[in-house]
Amino acid sequence: MRAVRAVSGLWRWRRNPLRRPTDLAEAWLALTALLLVTLAAPLIGALTGSAAHASLQRSVRAQQQSRHLVTATVVRELDPAPATTDPELLGGDPSSRVLARWTAPDGSGRREAVQARLPDPRPGDTFRIWTDGRGDRVARPLEPGAATAHAVLAGAGAALLAAGVFEAGRRLLLRRMLRGRYARWDREWGRVGPDWGRAGADS
Repeated sequence: MRAVRAVSGLWRWRRNPLRRPTDLAEAWLALTALLLVTLAAPLIGALTGSAAHASLQRSVRAQQQSRHLVTATVVRELDPAPATTDPELLGGDPSSRVLARWTAPDGSGRREAVQARLPDPRPGDTFRIWTDGRGDRVARPLEPGAATAHAVLAGAGAALLAAGVFEAGRRLLLRRMLRGRYARWDREWGRVGPDWGRAGADS
């Protein structure tokens, strides 16, 4: 887990005569990353999920008010279409293409070719379809339970994304700190290296 890997830097808090300032900085970085992953990321997820839930529930209410379930009557069966773009039947359910008529919520009559969930449609058979106020076919309104599920997934995704960003930031900063440490080692070695091993070099 990212949080467990972040904790690995906390050992540098221990008092040690060999502890360097960079060790303490890495410990602060590990602690900050741990707090962000365990506290900030879940909070971001909760806020995102709450906002998504409120927005989706508004959409649910709007769709339930603007979409209507009406009864359509089969006029006759039609030849199957190569592919369906019917908003109600994109899930692959078995259906038949029929010429149907129905009365729109505004009172106007409609007569169109539609896909119907009827295994053997015959003239006079009825089925239910969703329409808007003018009688045009629309998708089924979003269910409140489905909206809640989408909101939960959005919140969980936001929390995971935030945790990933925090962990990536920790790794990036740690890499820069290590590069700075190696650069300082190179400078120190360049300063003392030429005298290394010579008699009296440490005097």
